Amino acid sequence: MFRIALTGGIASGKSAVATLFEARGVPVVDSDVIAREIVAPGTPALDAIRVRFGDAVLLPDGSLDRRALREQVFADPAARRDLEAITHPAIRERMQAWSRTAAGPYQIHMIPLLAEGGGRRDFNRVLVVDCPEELQIQRVMQRDGVDANSARNVLAAQASRAERLAIADDVIVNDGDRDKLSQDVDALHRRYLQLSVYAAKAARPE
Repeated sequence: MFRIALTGGIASGKSAVATLFEARGVPVVDSDVIAREIVAPGTPALDAIRVRFGDAVLLPDGSLDRRALREQVFADPAARRDLEAITHPAIRERMQAWSRTAAGPYQIHMIPLLAEGGGRRDFNRVLVVDCPEELQIQRVMQRDGVDANSARNVLAAQASRAERLAIADDVIVNDGDRDKLSQDVDALHRRYLQLSVYAAKAARPE
């Protein structure tokens, strides 16, 4: 199966691009959705998080307190690595299982932290949704109700714009023009259909 990794910084518009691909019949899996599923109450991942980070990261009903966990790992690279060691294998396994059963001409795997976590080799191409950083800051401020400094801190905790663009095979600039965004997705959709056919032919035994 021809697989595309879709990534981008916070508030770049990854979900908008993914929705446009879905409208064209392309199956899309979101690693953020899976990340929430694998830490549901009673899961091994949540048990491991509780052991590592303590009961303070649990809500009274036993579910994960994402805000409390985020506060622990936000400014502590070692804690973040420990969290990733718990969650990333489970997320990867769930996404691979989905990939084996999903239909469609090709697949979109939405992975916001691809540049931070590696995994480029698992995909045929990487599509980066890009936008100017000042626009990202404005969107984060509006979405989360935070000030500019807080929004900049969130951006600083992620891979830089340059680091994401360095792993890109394809780039869509999402600066708010919806018509252009749809046209860009159309062009890439046609390209990916062609590439998926070529890849399938190359994979067939002689």
